[in-house]
Amino acid sequence: MTETKKVDCRGLACPQPVISTKKALDSIGRGTVVAVVDNDTARENVALFAKNSGHRVEVEKIEGNYHITITKDSPVEAGGEQETPPLQEGRPQAVYLITSNLVGQGSPDLGQVLMKSLMVTLSEADQPPRALLFLNTGVMLTCRGSAVLEQIQALSRRGTDIISCGTCLEYYKLKDKLEAGRPGNMMEINRYMAESAKVITIA
Repeated sequence: MTETKKVDCRGLACPQPVISTKKALDSIGRGTVVAVVDNDTARENVALFAKNSGHRVEVEKIEGNYHITITKDSPVEAGGEQETPPLQEGRPQAVYLITSNLVGQGSPDLGQVLMKSLMVTLSEADQPPRALLFLNTGVMLTCRGSAVLEQIQALSRRGTDIISCGTCLEYYKLKDKLEAGRPGNMMEINRYMAESAKVITIA
């Protein structure tokens, strides 16, 4: 039996639209969930979550709101949702949570030099990080004009997952300037931190 559910996510802050949509999808076996959101960031986060979970997604803009129709053909088995990449055998991999475009609270010039040094070190290490998670002004590092963009792109090519907070990109008007990795939502970022044995915060 197929079911249809509608969830009104207008006015909700990240990650609530994704959480509400996930709950609706989890509550049905087969059928359709229509999530209604009122901003681009929520639209992207919900659509990305649904696609990564293996569902068909269609987006329509109606009277200023986005109606995201998600078709679930069968119950998603455990692991069907996007998972954090597995650890490489034999060595734990760190996850870096980067909440600033500088390292430390002192001189901005010194903070930039230290960030450059860190990214060069990470990009040249024998074992790259499992993921770099960028929040707040940290998202500036993954965008056009960043002094460490080359190193972050090199890490991405080596298999490091590069995720920039979609809400932060929207706030700083950087969505169109993202050039390394992909946008993500707080639920995905939190999953990374919760499932990783070692999380290093750079602030």
